[in-house]
Amino acid sequence: MTPPPPIRGLHHFAWRCRDAEETRAFYEDLLGLPLAHVIHNPRVPSTGEETPHLHIFFRMGDGSFLAFFDLGDGQGPLPSPNTPEWVTHIALEVPDEAALLAAKARLEAAGHRVVGVTDHHFIKSIYVFDPNGLRVELTTRTLEEEELAARAPDPHARLAAWTAEKAARA
Repeated sequence: MTPPPPIRGLHHFAWRCRDAEETRAFYEDLLGLPLAHVIHNPRVPSTGEETPHLHIFFRMGDGSFLAFFDLGDGQGPLPSPNTPEWVTHIALEVPDEAALLAAKARLEAAGHRVVGVTDHHFIKSIYVFDPNGLRVELTTRTLEEEELAARAPDPHARLAAWTAEKAARA
C-alpha cells in the first residue's frame, strides 16, 4: 500500500451561510479576518450541478481560510437532529488571554451572547454562534507542548480505553 499523502495543514473549512454580507460583517468586522477571495459560480465545479452560489474566503493569520457558501436562498445550514449544538464547532486560536478577553468584550458589545471564559486546563476558550448557527470557539493555549504531552503521554491507550468503555455499555 502506498503511504498517505503528506498533509501540510488546513487550507480551508467551508460552511453554508444565510447571507454573504452578514457573514462578512461577523468575520471581518468583528473577528478581524479579512475577506480574501470571492468566487461566483452558476454551477458547482465538482459536480456540474446548476446551483448558483457565492463562495467567500476569509484569511486567517497562518494563511489558511474560513470559507462560506451563499446559495442565494436566504437559508442557513440546519442543525443535525442527533448532535448537541455544542459538538459541531470551529476553534480559532488567539495569541493570549488578553486577546481572548478583548474578543469577548467586542462580541458582547456587538450584541452577541458569549459563553466563557472556560478553562479546559490546557486552553482557555470563549464560545459564540455566528449568524449561520456555526459555533465558533476562540481559544488560547495555557500549556506548552511539552507540558501537554506529559499530561497525556499515550493518546492511543486513552482511545482504546474509551472504545472498551463504549463496548461495555452496549
